This record gives sequence, C-alpha cells and structure tokens, in this order.
Amino acid sequence: MSNLPPPPPPPPSGRGSGGRGSSGPNQPGQGRKTPPPGLPKWSIGLLILVVVGGLVFFQVRPTTSSEKLKWSEFLTQVDNGTVKQITIDNGSRGISGEFNPIGAAAPVKFTTTADTQITDGVLARFDKSGITYDYKQPTNNWWAGLITLLLPFALIIGFLVWMQRRAAGQMGNVMSVGRSRAKTYSADKPSTTFADIAGYEGVKQEIREVVDFLRMPERFREIGARVPKGMLLVGPPGTGKTLFARAVAGEAGVGFLSVTGSDFMEMFVGVGASRVRDLFQQARKMGRAIIFIDELDSIGRKRGAGLGGGHDEREQTLNQMLSEMDGFETSEGIVILAATNRPDILDPALLRPGRFDRQIVVPLPEAEERVAILKVHSRDKQMGADVDLDVMARATPGMSGADLANLVNEAALVAVRRGSKLIERIDFENARDRVVLGALRESMVLSPEEKRATAYHEGGHAILATVLPHGDPLHKVTILPRGMALGVTWSLPQERHTYSREYFEDTICKAMGGRVAEMIVFGHLNSGAANDLEQATNIARHMVREWGMSDRIGPMAWGSQQHVFLGEDLMSSAREYSDQTARILDEEISTMLHFQQERARELLMKHRVGLDLVAQALLDRETIDGPEVASLVQQGLGEMVRDTDLEGATTAQPDSQD
Repeated sequence: MSNLPPPPPPPPSGRGSGGRGSSGPNQPGQGRKTPPPGLPKWSIGLLILVVVGGLVFFQVRPTTSSEKLKWSEFLTQVDNGTVKQITIDNGSRGISGEFNPIGAAAPVKFTTTADTQITDGVLARFDKSGITYDYKQPTNNWWAGLITLLLPFALIIGFLVWMQRRAAGQMGNVMSVGRSRAKTYSADKPSTTFADIAGYEGVKQEIREVVDFLRMPERFREIGARVPKGMLLVGPPGTGKTLFARAVAGEAGVGFLSVTGSDFMEMFVGVGASRVRDLFQQARKMGRAIIFIDELDSIGRKRGAGLGGGHDEREQTLNQMLSEMDGFETSEGIVILAATNRPDILDPALLRPGRFDRQIVVPLPEAEERVAILKVHSRDKQMGADVDLDVMARATPGMSGADLANLVNEAALVAVRRGSKLIERIDFENARDRVVLGALRESMVLSPEEKRATAYHEGGHAILATVLPHGDPLHKVTILPRGMALGVTWSLPQERHTYSREYFEDTICKAMGGRVAEMIVFGHLNSGAANDLEQATNIARHMVREWGMSDRIGPMAWGSQQHVFLGEDLMSSAREYSDQTARILDEEISTMLHFQQERARELLMKHRVGLDLVAQALLDRETIDGPEVASLVQQGLGEMVRDTDLEGATTAQPDSQD
C-alpha cells in the first residue's frame, strides 16, 4: 500500500517548528566547574586506624631476639648445669635467661614456658643445679589498656559525627531544592562558534546582532537602540537550535547558562519559581551572560489551559519567568535564548515585545546546506572514491542535520558489516534505505498467494507513479518486506515548497493504485491497503477543510481541532461549523476519494498488460527500478510515457503495503 508523506503545510506557514539537533560537528560538553578534589571521606578513618595499629605493633613486638626452648629441653639444660640465672614470670609461667651450650663461645639467650605450675620440686631442681632465679610480677600494657578504654567512646563519637553530617547533608538538599539546576559554562566555553555550524547563513546573520550587542553594548546605547531581550529559536527537531545557542555564547565570549524546561518542575509548589529567581541571580553575577532554555514549551504553555484549569506549579514558574524578563529591574547584558518545536502552544505573554520579541526560524536544510552538513560529518570517516556527497544531498530532502549525521553513521556501520575499510556509495544507498524504509526483514517468508498479491499491489502503485503527470517520480519498487511493510514503492519527490491541487490529486490517485489493482486482478480486497486509505483520506481532508481546494466549499478554511491538553481549553476546541457544513465536508471528502479511485481504475485498465509485466518482474527479481517500470509500461502499451528524470530527483518517500 502507499506509504505517502504527510500533507505539507499550507504555503503561508512554511515548514514545521523544531527541536534540538546537530548541523555541525558534535562538541564535547563543557559542564559546571567542579572544585579541586580533596581528601576522600574515608581517609580520616584510615589514618586513625594506621596510627592505632602502629602503636599496638610497637608495644607488642619483641624487642630482643632469643632462642625458644621446649620445657623438656630447658630441664635438660638445667640438669647439665649450663643454666646459671633465670627470671620467672608469675603470671604466664614464662622463664627467660641465658645458658652456655657445650662448645659455644658466648652464652645464648632463651625463653620457655612451663607446662604446669612451677612447683617446689622444680625449684629444688633449680637449687640443686646452682641456678639463681628471680620472680617477675606481670605488668599491664598501659597503651593496650588505654586503647581498650577509649575505643568504645571513639566509636560512639564517630557514629554521632556521621549521623550529624548525614542529617546536615539531607537538610542541605532540602534547603537547596529551590536552586537553579542550570549548567554553567565559563566565558571561554563553550568553544563552539558559527564556523562549526554548516550552512544556515541567514540564521547566522539574524542572530549575529546578539553577539555584537554582548561584545560592544556601548555601540548600541550611543544610538539608543535596544537589542531584543529574548530570542526564540523555532524549527523542526534535529536542525541545530541548541548548537546555535552554544555558538552565540562562543562567539560573544560571555558566560553561558544552559537549562531545560523540565529542570524547573518539581513536586513542591513554588520550587520552579525559586529556581527561576536563582537562575537570573546567577546570570546577574556574571555581568553579561546568555541564558539558554531548551524545550521552553514544557513550562511556557498557555495558562489556564486544559480540563479543570492549569497546572499551579507550571503557571507559577511561568509567572516568575515573565516577571524576571520584564520586571521593575532591567537586566542589562543578559540575553535569553530559548528553543521549542511547539510555538503554537506558548503563552502569548511570552511572545510579546519586551520578552521573546524575536522568533528565529531554523528550518530544515536546503540542498547546498545538506552538502555542507554531510561534509562536516564525513570529514573524520574513511570515504571511498565513488561517494558523491552532492548526489547524496539531493537524495535526502527533508532530512535535518541530526538525520544526516545518523545517515553517515549508518553508512559506516553498513561498511563495517560488509567487511570494507572504506565507506562506499553502496553503503550510503543501503543506509538510506534502512533509515527511510526500515531494516530488511529477511526472516519473514510470504506465501505464494501473499507474494503475488503484494506484487500486483505494488505494481499498481508503480504504474500510476509512472504515468501520472503531476506526481513524484518513481525510484524503485520492491516486494521484499522492510520495516512494517510487506512491499515498498519508493518515489523521489522533487524539492519544492508549495504544492498544487493537481499534485495532491495525483498523490491520492497513486495511493489508490494498490487497492484498485487487487480489485481488478483478484476481484476482492484485503487489509493491505489500510495505510493507503488513511493517508489518502488525510490529504483529502486537508484539501477540503484547510486549503480551499473544493469547488463546493469554496474559499473557506477550518483548522484542525486542538487537543484540550496541548494548550487549548475545552470551549475553544469546539467545532467551528454547523452540522450542515460538517455533512457537506464529509460528502466532499468522500466524493474526492471515490473520484480518484475511479481514475486509478481507468488508468490501470488502460495499462493492464503493463501491470502484469511489472508484477511478473517483481515476482522474478523482487526489486526493479523506475526506468525498468517505465520500459515495461511502454512495452505493454506501445507508446511513450513521461520521462521519470531520475537524475534530477531527490529523496525517497515510500509507498508501502502493510
């Protein structure tokens, strides 16, 4: 079935609004400066343990070297008359002294321990051998006693100190809950500049005023000019809004405070407002600084919106931010940059002059900008000689800087899996197929009936993409399952900014091609066209309700209904037209879809032979390209069809069967 691109926005609104991304090289994050490291907490306890252990060791270690004798050996020496004088320890029954072994030049010191109590018989034995003995009363080691006495008190005191510090830390965490969580960058950081951002010269020129003001504020004061206090970066996700904010700080050489909208939110009411105050106090201490708030829509939504009123904590945070941006005190030298991809739900008070009084659109990159972005992300890669980044840039319209960075990385991964040391053109082609269409599902095996139905389904899309005059050129068609699709018909849309009524009609007709082809060949329908019908109906609804492309409705437009929880309240999201008008809108949408279905039937019946040839080619080879489809159509019809001009085509938008 046809996996068509979503309807483009009406011409006045341009492209969508964005999120963070990277259109240049990734810069290493420069976080908050940390204090110089000191001694770890456990070092004090370790030092005390070493001191106590040393004292105990020096007290208990032996101070003299002596020979250890058994009790029986000692008695033998006594009987031999070699022992002359000993000292008896009454407490431990230890005996120490000297004896003169036979043949020794000098007496030898010895120690021994009696097996039993020293009785009168043993003493008589000493007297008989002429041994002089003295008694030694045991003395307590005062160091050991002192340590034994003080150790329990030391443990108790240490435990109390630990508990006090733990309680103080918890109290400090509670007291610091209202402090800002912004990451602070010094004046020489971040080092990102405009030179690190590829393309976007118009955005750079528009935002350079902020840099000049922060560098030379007196120049603006002399003439009486006032630089916008707040600048809102709006663009699709991945276009590099965060990178632009860092580049402004790097170019201006001032302090940079970075915070996300979710950092202000907490379970306690009033914490967000306290963090906003602390954030601006930090900026004032820097003198000249840039405050960057990412994802501003998380705290800047319209107040009082949603069922049951607004969110108290979020609204108090927003009120405090409004007060800081335009309160009684002016903050000279402080510029606020913010990024969002939902400017439609922001509170009007944020966007008025004096606050965020300038919106800078960071759009999706054009072809020349995509070339520069691809070169930036490819400069540290090993590229093959057949890689042409200009061709790849033309083949990737609608991709943001982050998408292009991911494309280059996917190509490198494909090259590694292929066993190559260079990234070649085939790797970029496979990476683009994977990013746009999804991974190839090699494990899925279709039955012969499903495979034949898929071939005719995709063949119907391919035939109409080839013969319709205002549609996107056909790139290739396959019946290999990719992503969530059983087959894919891939069109290469030309890069354009406005879309005609004929383009949308041909797009709806092509979306009906798979469903109609199955009806013609098999005479019944299946669920494979569900996504085709959904996208065709979506385009027709936009044509009738918003773009004034219905002759019966005329030049009237009704926007899509807003969700209650996304910035609109219950009453403002009510339907803007009557039941009679709603019935007419439904009739026009239905008429448009039925007309394009009949148109697709007529074209496929006219090219019935070509449809069979394309389906058979798909069953034989599973993948065929656009020129071959055109050749099969000519072969079946015997006449010329429009040139697909694949060389000038750009990126692929898949038409897929579920």
